[in-house]
Amino acid sequence: MPSAFPSFLSLSAVCLAALMFGLEISSVPVILPVLEAQLHADFQSLQWVMNAYTIACTTVLMATGTLADRYGRRRVFALTVLAFGVASLLCGLAPSAPVLIGARFLQGMAGGAMFICSIAILSHQFPEGKARARAFAIWGVVAGVGLGFGPAVGGFIVSLASWHWVFLVQAPLAALGLALIWVGVVESNDPQARQQKLDLAGIVTLTIAVLGLALLITQGDGLGWASGTALGLMAVTAASWVGFVLVERFRPHPMFDFSVFRIREFSGAIVGCIGMNCSYWPFMIYLPLYFSAGLGYDTTLTGLALLVYTVPFLVMPPVAQWLLLRYQARVVIPAGLSLIGLGFALMKLGSGLAHLGHWTVLPGALLAGIGLGLTTTPATNMTTASVPANRAGMASGMDVSARLITLAINIAVMGLVLVAGILSALRAALGTALDDARLRTLAERLAGGDVAGAKSALAPLMAPETVDSVLQVAVVHGFGWVMLYGAVAAWITALLSLAVFGRRRLPVLCAAPSS
Repeated sequence: MPSAFPSFLSLSAVCLAALMFGLEISSVPVILPVLEAQLHADFQSLQWVMNAYTIACTTVLMATGTLADRYGRRRVFALTVLAFGVASLLCGLAPSAPVLIGARFLQGMAGGAMFICSIAILSHQFPEGKARARAFAIWGVVAGVGLGFGPAVGGFIVSLASWHWVFLVQAPLAALGLALIWVGVVESNDPQARQQKLDLAGIVTLTIAVLGLALLITQGDGLGWASGTALGLMAVTAASWVGFVLVERFRPHPMFDFSVFRIREFSGAIVGCIGMNCSYWPFMIYLPLYFSAGLGYDTTLTGLALLVYTVPFLVMPPVAQWLLLRYQARVVIPAGLSLIGLGFALMKLGSGLAHLGHWTVLPGALLAGIGLGLTTTPATNMTTASVPANRAGMASGMDVSARLITLAINIAVMGLVLVAGILSALRAALGTALDDARLRTLAERLAGGDVAGAKSALAPLMAPETVDSVLQVAVVHGFGWVMLYGAVAAWITALLSLAVFGRRRLPVLCAAPSS
């Protein structure tokens, strides 16, 4: 057992990595309207600023574990932290949206690898007992703080400096992380790992499949669904999904062992993970746009309002753990998803009552955050506790991959729904004053937060006060569709999770920290 001070430094290193990883997910949505204005990014580009990070994370999860076991967990961890810092610098210095998207993909690859290494380091340096439970609990809280307070941090940074520093601030944090790794982390590896081969075929087919599906959702309308390009992309995407399943089915040691889905407890928990990322997490990407474009909040106020949505899940894990021990995951996970759905339904109701004040959407946001807090801990615990111990690492990788893949896809889907909802309202308000192409461009501007550009486009057609009213109604209407989508997705996955778990009583789980 390592002595107390190096253990503290090691824990500090992995907690800092978790904080950095979470901040780059949740702090960036707040600055999307700023990126739209300063980098002249269109709506699809803004989606890819977020999607590039999450998709890139999925490409490295399984490979990183094998490489760390083979070449040394401390060494690979240090390299991933260094790569994350460099990629963050590239993001902060990006002169255009395409360059930023490319840098975000590199940052996502480094971030995903850093995240997996941090878990491996923590597991090795705190192998058992109360010290392990305490270390994972602290790590989980810090990771939650990064996700929960990221919007406020991003808003605060932009109000003091510029959007560049939302990324640039990661460089000194990475330098601090490298120093902590150097003095506090003990090197470790797995002698048997050299006999394992990287699942390159699985990595490539999964990456192409996820990228292809995201491209179809975001670019399908622009390409034309019946065009040769779109049909070819559909074929490549479908072939990649099929190829991935076949590769994993016939590989001796697959990174995705589909046989674990026969375990009801595992499958029910994975459905819970998917449900959260069909509703709560992708909506966090768009909620800042609602606060800014729909309610007129500035960046700082948007960040503070988002705390109502994000902070509740930080304080709910102890309650969720108590409920898990008392009522079991087969009850708690569907109940948590149902609360998320109810929260979205209340947000939909509140968005239609905005004339009463800008607070009306917040009760639903609060309830959705509570529902997430009730779902996260049981889902995380059950995915690993329901499989044999020697397969826990693989199950954890499947869990994280399912979350990130679902998140990337639903960021694109929610964007499609948002544009469709805004377009519907604009078509009803403007009639034939604008053709379909110009209406779609106007809807995408609004969805991206470019209210000023939308006003300029409508200025020749109507009085300024009428323009403001039409645009506000369109934004609220579009977000109403997204909120409805989130509610339905959460409720469907709640029912599916309940059905998968079944009525058989599950084994009681001991308390374990969540990530």
